[in-house]
Amino acid sequence: MNWVRITALWAGVCLSASAAWQTGAKWERTVEPGVRGTIVVDDKGVEFKTTRDGMRWSYRQIRTVDLSPHELVVGAYENRRWNTPGERAYHFRLSQPMAPDVARQLTARIGKPLRNGVPEPESPSLAAIPAHRRARFGGSNGVLRLKTDGIDFVSTDGRHSGSWRWADLQTLANPNPYELRLTGYREIVAFDLKTPLNRAVFEKLWDRLYAEAGQ
Repeated sequence: MNWVRITALWAGVCLSASAAWQTGAKWERTVEPGVRGTIVVDDKGVEFKTTRDGMRWSYRQIRTVDLSPHELVVGAYENRRWNTPGERAYHFRLSQPMAPDVARQLTARIGKPLRNGVPEPESPSLAAIPAHRRARFGGSNGVLRLKTDGIDFVSTDGRHSGSWRWADLQTLANPNPYELRLTGYREIVAFDLKTPLNRAVFEKLWDRLYAEAGQ
């Protein structure tokens, strides 16, 4: 069974799930006081419910998201207020961390390029390589997990973890066996590898990325 078929079956499992996930949340606002309520993620979209009112975005209405275990930023196809340029983003702080399987379903349903900081450490991988993710201040050590449906970095300190689907990536670079760079639509990430990346594995990743781009 080829990778495209495996990915399609896996996505079908994700998208068929109908159970809603929810947690208490605070809508962080720059000028006005924050608002407490409940974030709900279900098969129809994302909703923020309060005792008085609420907001709901269908997956089609969501332009992108930035996701970490305790934070969710929803970028909507909506202009910012007060004639401020750019599109509006809603920043929520979550009371309970979003589980990796919920994050996977959310990103699959949105489909568009995004940033997901909630990897799945137990999902199958082609290779797992100890690595250091570079950052402006310090970076993080962890494990780089190369998979048929994307790339995960699981950090040991809980910082700088990430999960990149092929839909989030434009290209890959492996200038030497001890370095891997990901150029995404939302970010550029570089890793120092503590053991060399097998060239055959890199070529599989390359082929998979461009097979996805050609669909």
